Amino acid sequence: MKRKLVAAIGIAGMMVSIAACGGGKDGGSSSKGGADAKELTVWLTVDAQNNWPELVKAADGAVTKKHPGLKIKHEYYGWPDKNTKLDAVLATDKAPDVVEMGNTEMLGYMVKGAFAPVDAADFTGSDAWLDGLKASVTYDGKTYGVPYYAGGRVANWRKDVIAAAGVKSVPKTYQELTADLDKVQKKQGDKFNAWYQPTRDWYAAMSFVYDAGGSIAKEEGGQWKANLSSPESLKGLNEFKNVVDKYMHGDKTKDESDRYIVYGQGKSGMIFGAAWEGAAASDPEQDKTGKLKDNNENFVMPGPSGKNMPVFLGGSDLAVPVKSRAQALAAEWINAFTGPSGQKGLMGKGNLPNNKTDLATLKDDPATAVPATAAESNWFVPMAPGWGQVEKAQVLQTMLQNIGTGKKSVEAAAKEADAAIDKVINTK
Repeated sequence: MKRKLVAAIGIAGMMVSIAACGGGKDGGSSSKGGADAKELTVWLTVDAQNNWPELVKAADGAVTKKHPGLKIKHEYYGWPDKNTKLDAVLATDKAPDVVEMGNTEMLGYMVKGAFAPVDAADFTGSDAWLDGLKASVTYDGKTYGVPYYAGGRVANWRKDVIAAAGVKSVPKTYQELTADLDKVQKKQGDKFNAWYQPTRDWYAAMSFVYDAGGSIAKEEGGQWKANLSSPESLKGLNEFKNVVDKYMHGDKTKDESDRYIVYGQGKSGMIFGAAWEGAAASDPEQDKTGKLKDNNENFVMPGPSGKNMPVFLGGSDLAVPVKSRAQALAAEWINAFTGPSGQKGLMGKGNLPNNKTDLATLKDDPATAVPATAAESNWFVPMAPGWGQVEKAQVLQTMLQNIGTGKKSVEAAAKEADAAIDKVINTK
């Protein structure tokens, strides 16, 4: 799911009020303060309200059992309007005590000091948090949130199309994958997308980059520097271009937003995307072939390196606003909600857990083995102070479109992207 990062100017305006309010050393009450508060306000998205309200109720019960008389209030918001409302309330003295954030939304708020630091050791299972999720709540050596749940990426192909090309099993290596796709492309003809891979899909492209040992940016001596034109990153980008050139015969200027719709139209044999996309394409409303439901097959995407392809981990985090007057109770509620029983409940609803220990248990179930295995190898965006100010969708998508359409060489496009990133990546 795509979640729009908050505009830096909006956060900056909000922070004028936060800085002025004073309080503890971090601009608000101590993270251990507020244990005697009588009311706790929890903001979650409608995902929790619609899909696992019993888990919310269980967390409430665990906390109120320890604190009789505590009143817990819940407010639920949709993703499109959540941050606008959050910015507005953080500029007042009525901040919520717990707020759900998309993991890519955390950085801008952490940089500006909107969230209170927490002690990761206070949260059950924190020593096993998934690397990508842990990165999303960490800034400048401090922890400012708790991972809630995750969503990964897998490969999905059509068994009927694959079988028609003489392929009998899912590939275990990248060499097997490309050999299988070559057979599909030959069987289906030049207009068919053996692998529908939208050129501007930077999540997939960066998986190739990280698989090759590269990165979007790296930190050295306390400063971040763009790294897309490094030899390792260029190796990954060149292989991504090979995929687009060989197997993607659609519009080279598109992103991944309607990939599941295109897949449902029967115009491709394989996709690599969010785990829900194959199922979404199989929905009768999207499946124009009438064949996808029984022919979709997920598998772990192999990488050119010989290892599983590292995937971007999406998901949600829970944070405590620095202006909360019930920070200690907020931390207790988060721990109750994201602890062992909460993770078990979330996994039962089809989510990936926030930690490696629970993730390992999903590998034993054929129904969840693929997304769980794929999520073990993961990457996340640079947690640099200015990353939230990088027009990443524009910078990275422009780079990839220039590469995919042949408008610029891989090297020239990567250098141009590096220059754009370097202008702001260290800016607070």
